Amino acid sequence: MDDKARITDLLQSYLNEGQFYIVDIQVAGRRGGQIKVTILLDSDTGITIDECASISRQLGTQMDESNFFGEAPFILEVSSPGVGYPLTFPRQYVRNIGKTLAVALTDGTVRTGRLESADDTSIVLFIEPVKISKSKKKKEESLSVEKPIEGPLSIPFEQIKKANVEISFK
Repeated sequence: MDDKARITDLLQSYLNEGQFYIVDIQVAGRRGGQIKVTILLDSDTGITIDECASISRQLGTQMDESNFFGEAPFILEVSSPGVGYPLTFPRQYVRNIGKTLAVALTDGTVRTGRLESADDTSIVLFIEPVKISKSKKKKEESLSVEKPIEGPLSIPFEQIKKANVEISFK
């Protein structure tokens, strides 16, 4: 069993029976020197700094007592994924309904819109109509330019390569 799987096993007792879930675990520096373990946790209502600190203390103590990395020193960081971290689980999409997402698709296109809904299989983005001038609209019509997508767009999770919440300062 690799380090991530072993850490995942240890974490289970601190996740409050599914209230919290693991977004990512990274282990760096295993080949000598100090090891850095970064754990990103989340919940349907978010996770506080105090909750992260409590889990970090308990898990760190358990890892120390079990000599998890042998004699190698390690640093343990437990936090929530920041606003720049991509959404990876359906639970994260549900929590961000109403926010603007930039979604990179597996075909290379990027769709930006307001997240209308999300379930276990897909999301629905509302793509705002692009405002263009009347003269440009006439020119595009005469050139048979494909009309941009607008309105609700259903996107299955298997077509999503990466999705991030867009930060708005309005």
